[in-house]
Amino acid sequence: MKWSVLTLVGADQSGIVATVTDTLYQQGCSLAQASMMQLGANFAIMLRVSHDENKNLKEILSTICTRLNLHLHIDEDVSQVTENIEPNVQVTVYGADRSGIVAQVTSVLAQAGLNIIDLETDVAGSKDKPIYIMSLEGVAEKGIDVLQAAIKSLSSDIEVNIDEINTLRG
Repeated sequence: MKWSVLTLVGADQSGIVATVTDTLYQQGCSLAQASMMQLGANFAIMLRVSHDENKNLKEILSTICTRLNLHLHIDEDVSQVTENIEPNVQVTVYGADRSGIVAQVTSVLAQAGLNIIDLETDVAGSKDKPIYIMSLEGVAEKGIDVLQAAIKSLSSDIEVNIDEINTLRG
């Protein structure tokens, strides 16, 4: 088996997920991980897919990409992760919507040893007083106390909450 990572982006419309995933399934491909979301008026799909060595994913998806006007990028022969990394910390950030807030917060957290696994952002509040919201999960490689100390250096208009995640396995 071969592993590839696919990225598809196009105007948001009904049926994108169903069409892409069904096409891959019908061609014997298997989804390992997926992340999909609406970004403004667009829809983005990221998939890690296993497939036979002889499958040409670009060829398989070309017809639906043309029909749905999707841009496709493929990274082929990516390594198969044998270990599933479990996040041990969840971070939520609230602040006045302004340029650079993601870079500022993630830089401080990275220097304090946070390996980000998942990150989402959104804007809430009103047109006059927009609030930027960021939620991320990751692995605190140096411990949560180090992260707590690091966020104290952030400007006072940013509220950051760090919570430990305890994953229970049966």
